[in-house]
Amino acid sequence: MNGKKRDYYEVLGVSRDANEDELKKAYRRLAIQLHPDRNPGDKQAEERFKEINEAYQVLSDAEKRAQYDRYGHAAFEGMRGAGGFGGFGGFDFTQGFEEVFSDIFGDFFGAGRGGSRARRGEDLRYDLEIDFEEAARGTEKTIKLTRFVTCETCKGSRSASPGGVQNCPNCRGSGQVRMQQGFFSISTTCGQCRGEGKIIVEPCAACHGQGRTRKVQSLSVRIPPGVDTGSRLRVGGAGEAGFRGGSSGDLYVVIHVRDHPIFVRQGNDVIVEVPVSFPQAALGAELEVPTLDGKVKVKVAAGTQSGKILRLKGKGVPDLHGYGRGDQLVKVVVETPRRLTARQRELLEEFAQISGEELHHPMAKGFVDKIKEMFGNP
Repeated sequence: MNGKKRDYYEVLGVSRDANEDELKKAYRRLAIQLHPDRNPGDKQAEERFKEINEAYQVLSDAEKRAQYDRYGHAAFEGMRGAGGFGGFGGFDFTQGFEEVFSDIFGDFFGAGRGGSRARRGEDLRYDLEIDFEEAARGTEKTIKLTRFVTCETCKGSRSASPGGVQNCPNCRGSGQVRMQQGFFSISTTCGQCRGEGKIIVEPCAACHGQGRTRKVQSLSVRIPPGVDTGSRLRVGGAGEAGFRGGSSGDLYVVIHVRDHPIFVRQGNDVIVEVPVSFPQAALGAELEVPTLDGKVKVKVAAGTQSGKILRLKGKGVPDLHGYGRGDQLVKVVVETPRRLTARQRELLEEFAQISGEELHHPMAKGFVDKIKEMFGNP
């Protein structure tokens, strides 16, 4: 290896097993940093710029890289002094660099490639509030939204007439112009037509040459069974119209479910609290319970305690993805009367006197026994 020249891998700051993408990223970063237009009059930066270009051309070429890995700089000594670009001997640094340098010059001058060609329209969001039952059963809603649509007058062409679109005189319809920057001559996006190759000499009056206009539209949206607050429904192509022939964006409908006066949702299950009187809980009863499918009769066993859960299979909310249906959970709430007549009070007092605690209130007795055990009372 020639001691006067630094190792190419060291020059680019990459490992010897670096892949093509890693080489390109390293080279691009250094080229932007050391480009002569960013370092006017800096001879050291200019020499480093030449050095990284020489290293990148060798390492980015599979055949040259293999020769370099085997013989080092000696593999190319016969090519030196044979002339060539920028005093680099037999290396031609204009070949294979256009993609990398068009990116770099785009960073320098804001000339991105194809920035004004066909572009997809923006996505839209619509927040939709629906009832609990609608979310459970599914429904169809008509919504109104304001969005960009393709201009009906020019059909998106942006021109008032077919003859109003002409080839760009600056790039002659190619969308690209040649630029000389420092050592390099590259193609970059035409600034006059912004890469389209066409210019509008007679813009459409309806859309002012934009190819799209804002319009209020009604749209029917199908709400599938099982949606919940936060569910997002995608309506393809119902977003903003695209630019210059690009496809339309999508509409995302975000669901908000109103609270229900009776039902509470928990996953795909529905919970409902049913008040039960003391006599019904003690003696047992048959109750009518509301469900999403209408009323059903539920038996409450004698001695049912407050908080007891009765499960109604398959009476919940359908799964949004089609995996069956949840259950309805009926929570029994024993209601204590607040106002008693004299006769009611008399009967309850008599009931209390004749009630054996162990027989009629086993839970209460068990609780008292635990307290006694806790505090060491006999």
